[in-house]
Amino acid sequence: MKTNKALLASLFALGLLGSAGATQAATWCESGKPVKFAGLNWESGMLLTDVMQFVLEKGYDCKTDSLPGNSITMENALGTNDIQVFAEEWVGRSEVWKKAEAAGKVVGVGAPVVGAVEGWYVPRYVIEGDVKRKLEAKAPDLKNVADLAQYASVFKDPEEPSKGRFYNCPAGWTCELDNTQMLKEYGLEDKFTNFRPGTGPALDAAALSSYKRGEPILLYYWTPTPLMGQIDLVKLEEKPGVDKTVSIKVGLSKTFHEQAPELVGVLEKVNIPLDILNQNLGRMSKERIESPKLAKIFLKEHPEVWQAWVSEDAAKKINAAL
Repeated sequence: MKTNKALLASLFALGLLGSAGATQAATWCESGKPVKFAGLNWESGMLLTDVMQFVLEKGYDCKTDSLPGNSITMENALGTNDIQVFAEEWVGRSEVWKKAEAAGKVVGVGAPVVGAVEGWYVPRYVIEGDVKRKLEAKAPDLKNVADLAQYASVFKDPEEPSKGRFYNCPAGWTCELDNTQMLKEYGLEDKFTNFRPGTGPALDAAALSSYKRGEPILLYYWTPTPLMGQIDLVKLEEKPGVDKTVSIKVGLSKTFHEQAPELVGVLEKVNIPLDILNQNLGRMSKERIESPKLAKIFLKEHPEVWQAWVSEDAAKKINAAL
């Protein structure tokens, strides 16, 4: 018996260690444990989340769930493994993420979006005017964030007319803290009110209504988003040496990263090319398509994109589900 045990142990070590990862991964979903996603509340984050959930559910027989909350709350939940996946983590921008990563509680994998940009924007007509719309250039020398100090009156706050208004991110978004710090660093906090819309759609609505009326507006914004395809904005430059290149990864809890390597292998391959992503986000906005429905449309229309992420067997199951 001892010999047999020794032999089995050797065979296991030699022959089965290679598939240990797959066995472990299967265990996560086979055990009935759901893969919990952060319920992100911006368009690209929603779409990526719904695409990933559909792929894991239909291709790998997993149960999935998504928990709503702002990005800071969700990053904290990722660090404690209360959720397992944060589909669109803007790495390097969040102090919560940096601390959790340094403590070995979270892992960023893959590159779901490449080419994302963020910054402070104004409509092009503010700087260049618009002959067709008979709009004069109200800030012709505005190029840098630092220049805003002399243009506060152009972006007058209706509630505090002695100041300009800066449209920040909604409270609870990581970018809101970054932008508040920037107002201080550039010496603008006495000249501009730090206005935080209640939601992402409220920020979009403010931008669109100002744009339609040809009024100046100063706002933080980013791509990929539907809004960038609808209005012509100019990004203000920052101090020399400031690098705002954004690295986006799929954020995973350390526990999930260790215990579900097969699923991690899928999520780290997820990438939607920026042009296809922007097209889909544009449709979401114009045709008012809910994100879960749009995820299925994307999967039907772009098998050449997502089939590269999954095994042949999973691809067959996903196609059958569509």
